Formats: sequence, structure tokens, C-alpha cells
Amino acid sequence: MFSDELLKISWEETTDKIYGSTEADVLRALAKKRCDVDDFMALISPAAEPYLETMARLSQKYTMERFGKTIQMFIPLYTTNSCTNSCVYCGFHVQNPMKRTILTMEEVENEYKAIKKLGPFENILLVTGENPAKAGVDYIAETVRIARKYFSNIKIEVMPLSTEDYTRLAHDGVNGVICFQETYHRERYKDYHPKGMKSNFEWRVNGFDRMGMAGMHSIGMGVLVGLEEWRTDMTMMARHVRYLEQHYWRTKLSVNFPRMRVAENGGFQPNVLMSDKELAQLTFAFRIFDHDVDISYSTREPAEIRDHMCALGVTTMSAESRTEPGGYYSYPQALEQFHVSDGRKTADVCAGIRAAGREPVWKDWDDVMN
Repeated sequence: MFSDELLKISWEETTDKIYGSTEADVLRALAKKRCDVDDFMALISPAAEPYLETMARLSQKYTMERFGKTIQMFIPLYTTNSCTNSCVYCGFHVQNPMKRTILTMEEVENEYKAIKKLGPFENILLVTGENPAKAGVDYIAETVRIARKYFSNIKIEVMPLSTEDYTRLAHDGVNGVICFQETYHRERYKDYHPKGMKSNFEWRVNGFDRMGMAGMHSIGMGVLVGLEEWRTDMTMMARHVRYLEQHYWRTKLSVNFPRMRVAENGGFQPNVLMSDKELAQLTFAFRIFDHDVDISYSTREPAEIRDHMCALGVTTMSAESRTEPGGYYSYPQALEQFHVSDGRKTADVCAGIRAAGREPVWKDWDDVMN
């Protein structure tokens, strides 16, 4: 399990090595066809900042070779905001005095119909809060069963499950699972997730192994930028990617780097901020490090950044997202989990992609043919 591998890695030594990277380390990484984690650390270090243009060209080259000029489109549907966790940064926090919603199957189907009117989406991501007693595996399986009538590719972002539950959902029609580790800092993890099932670091970080053992076709992973030193967290995720590729080589992997924004009205404030330039550097570094990994930008990112980066390394994007349950039809005014930055209509998102010389793709044939 990957938690055992993490025990061998020092957070502090990793941080020191990143910030100790030299220009020579960066040039060596840029000259290699296949980079290792040490090279990745050099490419995300401050020493690589003068080489962003070179990194952008390499990232674009490798992306074109593997993915062509396509951007895979998807849309999320939040089916519940009922959650038993106490994540200090999340709007669905169990102690947040808000109305809790669990969509009925009739409401879920109405949401699917409303989504199909927004654009020719075939890739849907079903998202729930973590409340297995009220919206557990049976509930998820039923939402998947109905989704199969409308969408050819179905992914889920739910509480970490057992290998047996992942296997069951794969048989029910789930093509992939996305799970955010949030941070790989084992000691600090509990500070952000003090109560609920999400407080169990090992159960969460080993969930990716369970997805792989279940034969899940695709696995998505991510770090929430704003909790801990982002360069160190991203290095841990890069190690995790390599580990999963070695152990579950048939599985397709994707990575996400959502950035927290400064909260208004006294909400949780991010401990670190990532600039737009640093986001670009990280994206280029991940593409140079791994030519095959899918890099996803959600509507958390502003339109201008998404329009620019879709030609330089990003391969998957969402459009017209609602981050509240029933946001497309049933309850459009409900409380969001987080605010989106790119609120454009689907057609406008696609126009921006095409203006960058890329083509929106609605169906993932690789998943469909699996």
C-alpha cells in the first residue's frame, strides 16, 4: 500500500531537496526524455523559473504527441451535500448550519436531462458528500444505473470505498474514480480533517490502491493547493503517480491541482497561495514528468487561464459546472461547495478552446471501448 511507501519519505528532506535544486538540475531534467521524481522536483523548484518558456514548449510537444489537439469535456453533478466530515475548509462541513439535500432518483434524472440541454456531454462526474449511512454504495449505484441512459462515460467522486465496493460499482457502469488526497502531510492532515471518516489518513491514501485492485479503468487524484507547501505536496503526488503506474499499469491516471482562494467573511484562509505563473510551471512540470497523465482544470480556474493552458498541457476541462446538489434543475440556489471562477456557458468555453487551436471532445472512446 502507498501509505507504507510514504513512511520511507521525509517531508522535510523532500522540501529541502526541492529548494536546493540548481540550474544544472533543471537543465539535466529538461534534456531527459523520461524524467524521474528528482527531475520533477527540479522542474517545480524556483531554479526552474527562468526556463518556463522552454518548459512550455516541451509540455506542448508531449501533449500533442499523446493527446493531439483535443480537450476532453466533462461536467460534474453534485447529488448530495450531506456529509459527516469536519473538513475545516469545506462548505459541506458537518457543523455548517445549512440545509442538507440528498437528491431523489427522480431529481437525479431531472438533473441529467437538464445537463444534456447544456451541451452534448457524454462524460459526467457524480459527486457526493461523505455520508454512507444516508447516501452509500446502493445510492451511488442507483444514480449510476440511471446515468447510463444519458452518458457513455461515468466517473464518481465519493467517500473512499472498499475494493469490493469499487468492483461492484465498476460492474454497475462506473468507468473511473476521482479522490482528492488534499494533502500528503501525514502529521498535519488531521488538523484539516479532525472528525469523520475522512480523518483516517491511511484509509484515504490507500483508497487509490483499492481502486487499482478493483480494476477501475481510470483513477483521478489531486492535492488541494493552499493547505501545505505546494511543491512538497505535488512531489508526493508525483511519487504516488509513479507508484500507481508500476502497480496498476492498465489504469489511466489523471491529476488535478485546485487552488484555494482567499475566503471572504472570515472563512478558512489558505496557508499558501499559488500564483498563476506557478500553476503554469507545475502544469508544464507534470507533463514533462509524465507524458501520459491526464491533466484536468476545473471551473475553479478563471477563463483566461483555462483558455491559455488548454494549448500547453491541459487535456480535460469542465464547463458550466454547478457545485451545489441539484444545481442544474432542482435546487439552483442551494449552497455551493465552492465558488466557480469560470462561469461561462458551455458554448463560450468551447469557443475559447477552439480559439486556442484545440477541439472539444465529448466522448472518451478509450473509456467507452474498455
